[in-house]
Formats: sequence, structure tokens, C-alpha cells
Amino acid sequence: MGRLTGRIIDKATGEPVEARVQVIGPNGNFSHPGDALLKVGTGTPFFYSDGAFDLDVGRGKVKIVAERGTEYVPAELIVDSPLQGAVAVELELERWNALGEQGWHPGNTHIHYDEKEQRPDDRLSLDPRVEDLRMTAISILKRWELEYASNKYAPGFLNEFSSTHYYVQCGEENRHNALASHSIGYGHIMLLNIRNVVHPVSRGLLVDAFDPDYPPLSYACDDTHRQGGIVIWCHNGQGMEAPVAAALGKLDAFNLFDPQWMNPEYDIYYRMLNAGFKLPASTGSDWFVSSANRVYADTGRAFEYADWLAALKQGKTFITNGPALRLTVADQEPGAEVYTAAGSALPASATWQSHYPIHRAEIIFNGAVVAAESYPSGSKNGALTADLSVPSDGWIAARLFSNARDSFSQPIWAHTSPVYVKTGTTAPERAEAARWFDDHIEKSLEWVTKKGKFYTDSQRKEVLDLFKQGQAVYKAML
Repeated sequence: MGRLTGRIIDKATGEPVEARVQVIGPNGNFSHPGDALLKVGTGTPFFYSDGAFDLDVGRGKVKIVAERGTEYVPAELIVDSPLQGAVAVELELERWNALGEQGWHPGNTHIHYDEKEQRPDDRLSLDPRVEDLRMTAISILKRWELEYASNKYAPGFLNEFSSTHYYVQCGEENRHNALASHSIGYGHIMLLNIRNVVHPVSRGLLVDAFDPDYPPLSYACDDTHRQGGIVIWCHNGQGMEAPVAAALGKLDAFNLFDPQWMNPEYDIYYRMLNAGFKLPASTGSDWFVSSANRVYADTGRAFEYADWLAALKQGKTFITNGPALRLTVADQEPGAEVYTAAGSALPASATWQSHYPIHRAEIIFNGAVVAAESYPSGSKNGALTADLSVPSDGWIAARLFSNARDSFSQPIWAHTSPVYVKTGTTAPERAEAARWFDDHIEKSLEWVTKKGKFYTDSQRKEVLDLFKQGQAVYKAML
């Protein structure tokens, strides 16, 4: 049997780089070194490489593909493998953009390793580098007695996995489910930049059948902020407490599409923005690095974690699984406020670069498409510009769609955080959003009253009072 050895290098530097590698042998089967870590998730199988690999392959044509993050063009080679002896290959990876040089740096805010992972240290050493992430957040969590592999890490900075270019930390997913299934109750929140565990990590059925549905997640938000940490609502706003926490100012950002893209899940996020809350867009991959999802934050210079975190909180972000998407409104970028008179026109421009073809670009105001362009043949570099008439207060964002899918078998997408528009005229969408959340909280109050489990009446009353405080914010909007 033949032997295949390979090196993966960055074309610009000539240095070895970590990457995902696929080797398809003459029989059409995926081959990998026996001790290699394998990619987790859907799509094309790959193994992880630290920059070199060595494996047995059969005689005949062998296809080799290497990928690194989303900013490099995948490298592909086809070689003839001999019956005996070895063949050596070198794969060059070249960047198709230079976002880091422009001050935009990618991070993944939501990763766990489950109880089946046997080599969490090896994986955490490779994940940030293979995915080319400047900021990587692994997190602890509690779900029954499952021994999540990522629970071995203490909250805070993980020096042993970090370097000048890669900041790795351990955060926490604090959560509650309403049913023994995955039905989300209060919801799930991601806590970053914490020094200590925020207790309880889970409550209710995620602990055991008799644990109370107490305390609410808002208390965990407060404990996190007292540590100087940040709170990101997970899973597209799912959970009874999401509108309460947003109304009471408990949230710093909002994760969309963790772990994968789902079109209907814009719904809650857009309503929260329509209600007048400033919520930066963020994302992650949830269980393992099971998608290419990442949030870019604009620090304006070389990566420093404190700057990156500040940019995330300020809303200087876009989220993507590939394309680079930029938005300006009257020369202002996401996170900024633009002041103008109601009925005036604001110049807006969405520009993008992408390795995969983009088939539709949209600019939205208060959740409605106000400018759009389709590209039947696909566009890898483009711009959508328009003068937008703004009748009221609101927000403007841009988003991209594609018919293409990446090696995780996920559709290609991107979405910016909003630019906020201030005119002095209240948007009609605000009342609609407020009414929707008011109804949502009313149903939650019924659940807390009739179905929630508590040790004492005072615990139940605390949760009811908290939800009513949030509801009062929406009622005031009406």
C-alpha cells in the first residue's frame, strides 16, 4: 500500500498552518491518520492537521482538499499513489481577503464538547487555529449527570491554548428547559469574560425532576455583570425570559443561528430591535465547531481581546459563515446612531466579498426589505447602494443569501448588526413588537403560575414579579 505525506503552508508566509484535510482514496472512501481528530457535524468529512499529515492510501488517484477557516481559498490536489512507496504533497492556502488588516477579527462565542469527546485538550488546541478564530469561547454547562468534556476547564482565560494571535477562554452556558426534552423554558444564555462560575449553571429539569424552576436567568445576568462579564442570549431568542431580560437591560448581545442558519429565527431578533433595544448580532457553533459560524468585531487595529469585547458590546459586528459584509448608513457603520428628520433620505451601502457566490443582497429597515438585488449567476464581490426614506425611528441592517453550501453542508449567509436611526418619530413597528412580547409574557406568567416547580411561594412570586416588570416595559410602549 502506498503512503501519502503532506504539508500545508500559508502561501504568503511559507509557514506551516493548521487546517481541515480531506483525503479521498482510489476506492472513493475517506481516509485519515489513525490518531487524527475528525471534524464534527454535517457535511464533508475532514480530519484535523497541525500542518502535516501522513497516512496509508491505496494505489491510484487520490484527491486531497485542505480548508482553513473561512478567509482562505480551499486547496485541492489530485495525485497518483503508487502500490508501494510514498508520495509527498504540499498544499498552499491563500487568503481571499484581508479583514484582519482592516481591524475586523472573528470569534466564536458558543462552543461545547460533549461527554463522548475523549481528547478535549487536543481539540481545543486545534479548533481556534484550524478555524482561524481570533477569539474562541469554550463553555461549561450542566445537563443532568452528563460529563461534558468542556466542563474540565475553569472560567476565564485559558493560557495553555492561547497565543499572540489566538485568545481562548472558558465561559458558561447558563440555562433552563421547560420539559425533559429540548423544549426551552426560560432560555439559554452565554456568559463570557467571567472569572467564577455563575450558580446555578442550570435549574429545573436540566438538573433533576425535582429541582425548582428558580432562580430566573436574569439573576445570572446580574451576577455576570458584577464580575465584569457579558451576557449573550443564545439560540435566536428562544425562551420565555428572553423578552423580559431584553426589556430590563440584562443583555449585551444576541446569538443568531447557533449552531446553524435558520431563516425563521430572524423573527424574535427583529422584534426586539423594533421595540427599541440595542442588541448587537453575535453567533457561534454550539456543540463543537459544527459549523463555520463566526462573529466579526471591528477593533480598528490588531487584535486585542479587550478591544474585541468592547467592539462586540458596541455593536460593531457582522455575523457570517463565510462572506465579509460591510454596511454604511450616512457614513456610519453598525453600532452607530444616525440623527435625521422623519421622511428624509439616508444613503446606505452594503458591500461584500465572498469565496462562495452570493445570490441575493438585501438592506432592511425595521425588518422590512427596502433595497435588494438578486444575482442569478452569483456575485463574489459586490455592492448594493440606495437612498432610503426613513419615516420614523428604527434600525438599518444588511444581509446576504446564497444557493451555495459550504463543507458543513450549510447555506452561505451573512448579516450585519444594525445602524440605529433617530428621527424623533416613533415607529409603528414598535407597538406591534410590544404587543407581541406582551402576549408572549402573559403566556409565560400562566406557565410560571400553573406549571412551574418551586420550593416556596416566595420563589414563584419573585419570578412572577420579574416577568411583570418586563411586561410593564412593553405595556408602556402601547
